[in-house]
Amino acid sequence: MQILNIDLTPEQYHVPEELRMAVARKLRLRKEQVGHLQIVKRSLDSRRGQVKYSATIQVYNTNEEYIPEDFSSPYKEASPQEPIIIVGAGPAGLFAALKALEYGMKPIILERGKPVEERKRDIALLGREGVVNPDSNWCFGEGGAGTFSDGKLYTRSTKRGNVGEVLRKFVEHGADPSIMIDAHAHIGTDKLSPIIAKMRETIVHYGGEYHFGCSMTDLIVKDGIVQGVVTSDGNSHKGRAVILATGHSARDIYELFHHKGWALEAKPFALGVRVEHPQELINTIQYHSKNYSSYLPPASYTLTTQANGHGVFSFCMCPGGVIVPAATAERQQVVNGMSNSQRNSAFANSGIAVTIGWDDIPEYHHYGEMALLRFQQDVEQKMFDFANGSAPSQRLVDFIDGKASSKLNKSNYLGSCSSAPLQELLPSFVAKSLQQGFVDFDRKMHGFITKEASLLAVESRTSSPIRIPRKEDYQHTQLNGLYPCGEGAGYAGGIVSSALDGINAVNAIYGKE
Repeated sequence: MQILNIDLTPEQYHVPEELRMAVARKLRLRKEQVGHLQIVKRSLDSRRGQVKYSATIQVYNTNEEYIPEDFSSPYKEASPQEPIIIVGAGPAGLFAALKALEYGMKPIILERGKPVEERKRDIALLGREGVVNPDSNWCFGEGGAGTFSDGKLYTRSTKRGNVGEVLRKFVEHGADPSIMIDAHAHIGTDKLSPIIAKMRETIVHYGGEYHFGCSMTDLIVKDGIVQGVVTSDGNSHKGRAVILATGHSARDIYELFHHKGWALEAKPFALGVRVEHPQELINTIQYHSKNYSSYLPPASYTLTTQANGHGVFSFCMCPGGVIVPAATAERQQVVNGMSNSQRNSAFANSGIAVTIGWDDIPEYHHYGEMALLRFQQDVEQKMFDFANGSAPSQRLVDFIDGKASSKLNKSNYLGSCSSAPLQELLPSFVAKSLQQGFVDFDRKMHGFITKEASLLAVESRTSSPIRIPRKEDYQHTQLNGLYPCGEGAGYAGGIVSSALDGINAVNAIYGKE
């Protein structure tokens, strides 16, 4: 067996006979001499006009047997003694629970929302009628925000831990093994839901507990040490440690900390809009031709620039996707994007966000550590009040020209849209940064600015505007025994980095034993 790095045309990559012939030529062998081919890494490169796959392949000779990788993890039956209390069943909480079981520690998961199967009904109602269940929506419920917003697994947080460990656990519970080899792995909303349910089955099978419809209302603290939590049903749960993994939209947790005087910090975040193009247009731009190969997937893009003194960047790009209403309470207007595994929608969408820091909002400084959160809340409410629950929308060309859209483009938004002057509704520095940023994006992707493109507002849940500070041992700076982690604590941004943070929190707890 040997490792081969090779560039392939889309046809060579996707047609087995073509792939075998390309490998044989590269190795100067007859194709009959080439045995099993195992692709271990792949990425799609279209930067230089010629679209190709760059692949790393394990090539076996005809006498070597290929043994598929075993993705099962070494879980242990949980000890009932001194369990770990995990608040939140998003990626950080779920992977913390799975890691705890590898050590034989019992996880007790407290989730404010519903099991993933029941959560689907509340999400459908939100899209159909605009009715928001504050505990069961696109952000809250089993699996967290990532479950119903695409399932992207790309992360730059490779120094935080073993990304492969996270991916293997997804495969163990039903994900396609191809996520182990893709440079930008993606599961898809339709496939992620049953995977999350299987993770629950594993956790319960080895002795873990779930409590749904169970919000944390307080911490049990004695002599500066957290001993457990009090929940909305009037019960209390005690254990050796509490992992706080409540997600970036659990504003009630920030309010609790603020009221109690427990340490919080304002944290920069980003806010903007979601831009939507016909997928065919993005394919043509990225693949440099209207006659691109049928073997190519729906094209994506990553864009970043500096404009008006702020960073402007694409976020959570969803090829072949839809835009969804992502509010978590009444009188909020929030949008997000998602794709199913096939990415077969006629539209592409992406968040385009502007970085926002402390110096951008002097009028909010009197709120202290809550300043950026209050700013975020006010923008979401202003958008809701203008459009009365519809998504404020505008054609991209009209937004750049600073005029209202007399007619809106067709959209794949799962709700209603209303024409809105986003250049007036958005904070002025955000609007100016976006206008300049879009012009620069069009230089990088000629055709990005088009009458066919639409903007929907507001993309505001990019990350948490608050950090719950912790020490190097992952414990809160004031409260020993409390382990804030994931996006809600301000230490992660996405499924994989959140999962790694949950794993690291459990490793820190186990290291103290």
